[in-house]
Amino acid sequence: MQDSKIPQVKRIKSALISVFYKDGLEEIAKELRAQNVTIYSTGGTQKYLEEAGIPVTAVESLTEYPSILGGRVKTLHPKVFGGILARREEESDLMQLEEFNIPTIDLVIVDLYPFEETVANTKDESSIIEKIDIGGISLIRAAAKNYKDTCVLSSNKQYQEFLDLYTDQEGSLSLAQRKNFAAKSFATSSHYDTAIFNYFNTDDSLNEFRESHDQAKVLRYGENPHQSASFFGNLDAYFDKLHGKELSYNNLVDIDAAVNVIAEFEEASFAIMKHTNTCGLASATTNNLAYDKALACDPVSAFGGILATNEKIEAELAEKIHKLFCEVVIAPEFSEEALAILRGKKNRIILKQKVFTKPSRQYKSLLNGAIAQDYDVKMEDQSSFTLASNKTVSEEEKENLIFAIKAVKHLKSNGISLIANKQLIGMGCGQTSRVDALRQAIAKAKGFGFDLKGAVMASDAFFPFPDCVEIAAEEGIVAISQPGGSIKDQNSIDACNSLGLAMVFTGTRHFKH
Repeated sequence: MQDSKIPQVKRIKSALISVFYKDGLEEIAKELRAQNVTIYSTGGTQKYLEEAGIPVTAVESLTEYPSILGGRVKTLHPKVFGGILARREEESDLMQLEEFNIPTIDLVIVDLYPFEETVANTKDESSIIEKIDIGGISLIRAAAKNYKDTCVLSSNKQYQEFLDLYTDQEGSLSLAQRKNFAAKSFATSSHYDTAIFNYFNTDDSLNEFRESHDQAKVLRYGENPHQSASFFGNLDAYFDKLHGKELSYNNLVDIDAAVNVIAEFEEASFAIMKHTNTCGLASATTNNLAYDKALACDPVSAFGGILATNEKIEAELAEKIHKLFCEVVIAPEFSEEALAILRGKKNRIILKQKVFTKPSRQYKSLLNGAIAQDYDVKMEDQSSFTLASNKTVSEEEKENLIFAIKAVKHLKSNGISLIANKQLIGMGCGQTSRVDALRQAIAKAKGFGFDLKGAVMASDAFFPFPDCVEIAAEEGIVAISQPGGSIKDQNSIDACNSLGLAMVFTGTRHFKH
């Protein structure tokens, strides 16, 4: 029930303006003055407004205190906060305002020091600490708390919306509008505090979940058309979108999988993703050749897939890609000729991948909460191998086994990868048994004409039984990598020794549920 004393529509008569970013401020300040609004301001903002010909009253003349402690204390004063927080419907509050000669403040325009930007651009702790805003955050919270009497703008992103309302309503805002700006301001303060918390908690000594994104993009729909969806984050930090339709939920999930896979490789490589699994993957002397090999892995599944490479795409490769229906193409660079070719399909999404630092933690919502874990950034090299079998592994086989591990790491468990000449020739993923995953991988390989003789195999987890070894031997596979750690490891080792296969243990499991 609405309090009859609370004005549903309130005319703005006074404003406090103190901002770090001045973009868009002049227009809004001139409109306020046109409505005869008294403007209080501080420091750089005051100077900016005065140079623009806008008369203001210095906050110091209101508080009768100068800015002190190098600007750390400017607005933290009862004459400022009293004017913001006073409840206009409370007679006692009004009497105190009169007693202490405190003017009411109907509008607060304040933003915050650029804490996140400073953290991103420097490691100097003193500079970072000084960008923890005290006065600004206090002003925002105070005005938002008293939204019934005071309107608050906490970002220049809100200026145009405010101006449209303010001019249309001849200098007034409704209670619902003031409450909406208050909600936006608490979102601003919450995001800001989260960024500060995460800076102080870089070692995760406080096991608390704090994530905030102030950039959101509404997607066409979720996994299915009947599901709504949004992306919270800054895609511009990862990619320049050069062409194509809007990204969908499923696009984003597959793009994430693609960039994670291709990040494993330093030599020229190409990955083709479908439903977050790798259906094509290869390394070669050029990404042109790598593409040919990746596509050959499973040209059927590649239809409608996500393509990613770690090298520049030139015209010759673009011509090949253009013949394939694919949703997204990702590369660190494209030649102009290549772009012209790839843009031949109006809906094809072309992303130029930037150099970026991957977050250290990942999150997943489930039940009535979320789970968090470190990203699986561990990757074995040949020094990680422990030879378990009598038969040794050649240098070429070791290189292919490393490739196989990189491939299986990004397949849904249970996962098996089959590799020859740094090419994924068969994969099994998302199976409820490891034997099923192996049989799927073999069927894939044979279905696309690959000879398994001399190939190597990687498993994302250990073998509880020797059956996978026995099946592999039947197909001519010569070397296997697996984490080891089963109480029945010896059974698999014995099978390798009797069947003439090599086996290495890595000591690292790469489950992907």
